[in-house]
Amino acid sequence: MSEPSDFRSPASTSEIQSIWTSEVEAGLRKSVPALSCFLPDGTTASAPPRAILSGSFNPWHEGHRTLAAVVERRLHAPVHYELSRANVDKPELDESEVLRRVAQFSGAAPIWVTRAPTFAEKAKLFPGTAFAVGFDTAVRMLDPKYAGSEAGRDAALRTLLECECRVIVGGRIDSGGTFREWSYAGAFAELFEGIREAEFRVDVSSTELRRFLNRGG
Repeated sequence: MSEPSDFRSPASTSEIQSIWTSEVEAGLRKSVPALSCFLPDGTTASAPPRAILSGSFNPWHEGHRTLAAVVERRLHAPVHYELSRANVDKPELDESEVLRRVAQFSGAAPIWVTRAPTFAEKAKLFPGTAFAVGFDTAVRMLDPKYAGSEAGRDAALRTLLECECRVIVGGRIDSGGTFREWSYAGAFAELFEGIREAEFRVDVSSTELRRFLNRGG
């Protein structure tokens, strides 16, 4: 499946790379870079997108690109990516690490850099946005332990509803090799929209891809 076409530049030239890297470095040196968007051609943007795919992008892989392409077709709107420097249970990413991860998008796709580790915080930054997520991420959004309590979980999901956001969920392969489509009928079910297997199926995870790359593949 091809990558989203709206954000591909004719070529990733050294000039674009230099401009783009300078813009990213300048943005990351802001005292509180709560919201910065870097476009493929080295420029910046401020208009919020209609759809976002958030992740750690370590690395940015075909699963991300395929999910973005599927959501683009569903919404008839481009999908932007988002990387949060802050993380709920890990140290904040330093400038060099953010730059390394964001550099993958040079000449290819728009990437937002925020300090919004939770989807409730992301919803406040991007009201009305559709969040494209993987199956495991959607499961964590419903798990009270990731929000500290059921009340915390409910408050976070209620924030997404109040901000008029929705969550579009890709499927995954389970331990038995079966593809699982998203299906949920509990509280806040109206927030979530599953993608059918025929639309989206990628049998690779960031962990598997990193293991492959670390072997020199």
